[in-house]
Amino acid sequence: MEQQIEGGKVLIVRVADSFLAKSLMTKLEEAGIDTVFAHAEIKDLEAHLEKTELVILFASEELEEMPETMVYIKDSLIDREQGLILISEEEEYDAVRKMIPEQLITQWEKRPVDIDRLVKNVCSYLDENSGEKRKKTVLIVDDDITYMRTVFEWLKGKYHVGMAANGVQAISYLAKNKADLVLLDYEMPIANGPQVLSMLKSDSETEEIPVMFLTGHGDRESVLSVVGLSPVDYLLKTIDKDTLLKKLDDFFAKENAVKRG
Repeated sequence: MEQQIEGGKVLIVRVADSFLAKSLMTKLEEAGIDTVFAHAEIKDLEAHLEKTELVILFASEELEEMPETMVYIKDSLIDREQGLILISEEEEYDAVRKMIPEQLITQWEKRPVDIDRLVKNVCSYLDENSGEKRKKTVLIVDDDITYMRTVFEWLKGKYHVGMAANGVQAISYLAKNKADLVLLDYEMPIANGPQVLSMLKSDSETEEIPVMFLTGHGDRESVLSVVGLSPVDYLLKTIDKDTLLKKLDDFFAKENAVKRG
């Protein structure tokens, strides 16, 4: 028996029952992975997707006639940052990519499937992405594109990283994606950092997202002006890569400790 996996739930989605799907579920459960089946219907998916870490989708020709279901799965992958393993023939893979962007497909398993290898891959994915090991998402908001891309390069190896060049783009991003932390520039045109933070705090969907300021303003007046908005930190743009990564590591470690109680 494989090593038991802490946390992580796998949802196997298929249009109809199949021997391969049942065999895969048996193997995953033997590996200690919480696994459930769902038919490719929205009413069935609704009952399971919320707590799912990884979706295994058995593609078939029938899925091409179920665009609403595919959009529902796509939206769940984005909103909940879930992984997707697609099991299909090459033609079916091409059809699915028209409905679910390729970047959302974690892995493609072409039939015939090596179940033992697939189970090992599932275990590896869950071990790296479940619970506290899940990659955090950081949104960088800065009108200085060069600096924003520099920070993106610093963080991309350890975090999922989003970018927004202004407050409007940041609000739009957060309406469609979840973020565990926002790195917010203080001085931007149209809506500056404090104004963007105020907007985030006034919206029930974003009020709990922690925000760190990244700014060239280190004077006392600038710092005090945003204290009432409760940013989690106030960092100068002179910060180097290692120091920034440590700041983020320390912040998320503290958050995890609080969640553990």
